[in-house]
Amino acid sequence: MKQPLRTTWDLDIIFPGGSESKELDMCLAQVEQDIVGLTHILKQMPELETSSHVHTLAEKIDEYQTLSQRVREASAFIGCLTAQNTKDKKALQLTGRSFAIAAKMNTLSTLLDQKLEQMSDELWSTFVALPNMSRVEFNLNESRKLAKEKLPPEQEALLGDLSTDGYKAWGSLYDTIVSHIRMETEENGKCIKLSAGQAHNKLSDPKRDVREQTFKLWEEAWGEKADFFADALNHLAGFRLKMYEHRGWDNVLKEPLAINRMSQETLDVMWATIVKNKPVFVQYLERKAKLLGVEKLTWCDVEAPIGESQSKISYDEGAAVIVEQFRKFSPDMADFAVRAFENNWIEAEDRDGKRPGGFCTSLPVSRQTRIFMTYAGTQSNVSTLAHELGHGYHQFVMDGLPAFAQRYAMNVAETASTFAEMIVADSAVKQAKDEQEKLALLEDKIARSVTFYMNIHARFLFETRFYEARKDGLLATEQLCELMVEAQKEAFCDSLSSYHPHFWASKLHFYKTAVPFYNFPYTFGYLFSTGIYARALEEGETFAAKYDALLRDTASMTVEDLARKHLDVDLTKPDFWQKAIDVTLEDVKEFMAMTE
Repeated sequence: MKQPLRTTWDLDIIFPGGSESKELDMCLAQVEQDIVGLTHILKQMPELETSSHVHTLAEKIDEYQTLSQRVREASAFIGCLTAQNTKDKKALQLTGRSFAIAAKMNTLSTLLDQKLEQMSDELWSTFVALPNMSRVEFNLNESRKLAKEKLPPEQEALLGDLSTDGYKAWGSLYDTIVSHIRMETEENGKCIKLSAGQAHNKLSDPKRDVREQTFKLWEEAWGEKADFFADALNHLAGFRLKMYEHRGWDNVLKEPLAINRMSQETLDVMWATIVKNKPVFVQYLERKAKLLGVEKLTWCDVEAPIGESQSKISYDEGAAVIVEQFRKFSPDMADFAVRAFENNWIEAEDRDGKRPGGFCTSLPVSRQTRIFMTYAGTQSNVSTLAHELGHGYHQFVMDGLPAFAQRYAMNVAETASTFAEMIVADSAVKQAKDEQEKLALLEDKIARSVTFYMNIHARFLFETRFYEARKDGLLATEQLCELMVEAQKEAFCDSLSSYHPHFWASKLHFYKTAVPFYNFPYTFGYLFSTGIYARALEEGETFAAKYDALLRDTASMTVEDLARKHLDVDLTKPDFWQKAIDVTLEDVKEFMAMTE
């Protein structure tokens, strides 16, 4: 990587012309036509009674998997368009079209599931023994079981159709409102307007007055449009709850747990073990307050760096650090990162008009990924970049597997990304040039633990309570703010002097329609990856191949079985979770000693 790196991604190599791409339009038209064709064939298919019938179904499932990859490719591309320019109205129209295609794919998937459900046990044994089907036996069993718990296919298809202009539309409305948010401030004597993404970066500025001023603008900006966000959140949740009611599902966590292939027992023991260890992190927050010269931290102090100044890390420097640290663990991971940087797979430019946050999206037909973020030169930005490259590497090791066997859930996706982030952060601390730099890097590392143990716990508590309250009717803006602050106080053990009432409005994750409860999988991924990282340190160079094998299995078994097979641990017991938390407690112990 000798030439200066581009900070904007190359999308034209996928579909030239952006939102006006003729190739994209042709792709979408062909996909729509193929969905209709395959749907018609499945509807005309006779009852599955003989081995010849199951051979035919196996062929159609292979066709469906190929079709799903093409849909993912187009959908990911459209997602990139809307993220890079929130004012691209044609891209927003394409989003609506992709939602409609997704609904048709959902109908097609429901038809397939119906065929699986209706098969006799004897015929099922013949079916899953077929060469291509045996490779995705876990996924087929999963679909068959879930089909028995859903509504009849015609009703599920209707739900899918209604969701396009139903709760998915509320998610799109959120994006539209966010694209109009601007925060007016002064910088170097000039009045500037910050987008949500640009303002978010300033919330972790080294200067406390900048953070406080930005946070004031931040709260005001989300508060001004809070009624719109409340409408979106209420109706999005209402649609989902009504769908659950008709399916006979009374637990709002049933779907997210099923999607993440984990048990309630695992989730409960994870949170219980975290809560048990929170007092140590409260001590860290109290020490950080002392270092910042305040009695208690405010909300925007929690992720702030220690010290009044922080040198900027150029994009090229950040990339070099990531590649160097990846290579120490796995040459393959480093080579993947180099490929992503040199082939312009990353959109990192700090400019107006981009949506906030970061993501990595897969283009399975092209066997490429694209990474989105806003890079402003902070250590946190370097961590985010490593995090998203970890997602990309996860997909890379799964390329070539059947489409069904690539459908890994969010919790294990966050395992791969957080593991990559940890490699960079841990090495940075160990190689710090002096005590001051080591302290800053160590503190940044601990702040991430606080995010997963406290911030995300607050999101989980809020969303769980919000859904329960929503069963009784719409919640007003004031009620949402009260629920949010209550959750934040509990999650942070009331250790802060101020909180973020409108966090429910500013956090995109609450408006995600593809994955309900976009919170606890992050904490699972963080702790699971921490446990894996501890194992990697124990085993050394030989672990890289084992890590790749674990990633390849992430869409083919429950997380409990995954942990048992590759790590020989039981996730339903506190031992594994405590051992993972112990790794992060050592960071706090070192920080406390350094700041005594």
